Amino acid sequence: MTARILLIFFIILLSCSKEEAKYEPKPRSDPYKLYEDAYQAFEKGDYFYAQKKFSEAELNFEVVELASKSAIMSSYCLYGINLYSQALESINSFIKKYPADKNIIYAHYLETLIYFEQIEDEKKDLEPILKTKEKIDFFLKEFPDNDYAIDLKFKKELIINQIAAKELYVAKYYISVKKWIPAINRLKKIIDKYNKTIFIEEALHRLVEIHYHLGLENVAQKYATILGYNYNSSEWFKQSYKIFNKEYKIADKIKKKDKEKGLMDRIIKIIK
Repeated sequence: MTARILLIFFIILLSCSKEEAKYEPKPRSDPYKLYEDAYQAFEKGDYFYAQKKFSEAELNFEVVELASKSAIMSSYCLYGINLYSQALESINSFIKKYPADKNIIYAHYLETLIYFEQIEDEKKDLEPILKTKEKIDFFLKEFPDNDYAIDLKFKKELIINQIAAKELYVAKYYISVKKWIPAINRLKKIIDKYNKTIFIEEALHRLVEIHYHLGLENVAQKYATILGYNYNSSEWFKQSYKIFNKEYKIADKIKKKDKEKGLMDRIIKIIK
């Protein structure tokens, strides 16, 4: 009985060995054919299929230059179909695997675009905006003369305006709940860091408003003077003017002679 069991076990073992001997690995896919299929799909706008084939081509290419080209095309396809998390993972992998590649500058540019496209409402979340600004600053520092830098400089201006908008939004919230110090800090941040944005005028007015309310008229006058000197046609300057002059409507009809004395003289007259 024992001998029969051993014989059966030996036959099974031999059969398995024969099966293993028959196994042959699958031949490698033709990477050139994969790339060609991917590129044709890409030109037709089928980014889903193109990304899949570009990814396969990268794995099958033995030539590093062609593998890297496939990889960056795969990343772009993911970006093109708004799969930003996967696109970011893909492009970060490219930057790590192919740091000396001829397309490395474009890779950093694409990475920045992916972050930029994820910016939504600055009132809800400032983190994507700050991260994008960080990436733009890196690119402009490392590749200042590259053609992509022109686009990123424009995007940086948009981002700075969004950051300033967020700071003003938070400051106005603090004003609404009478938390004056946090509000002042936010407004000063706009003046110090984002004074070229469209929000500088309102920020100066709010500082006039808060300091006058707190009884710090000298400080309020200082900010009113800055506002008037730089933005004398601004509606926010008119609002600040009202704070010091309760008869603003009458004072608005200033004689021509008084107008010629200049804006600074009028402010001094108001705050005396």
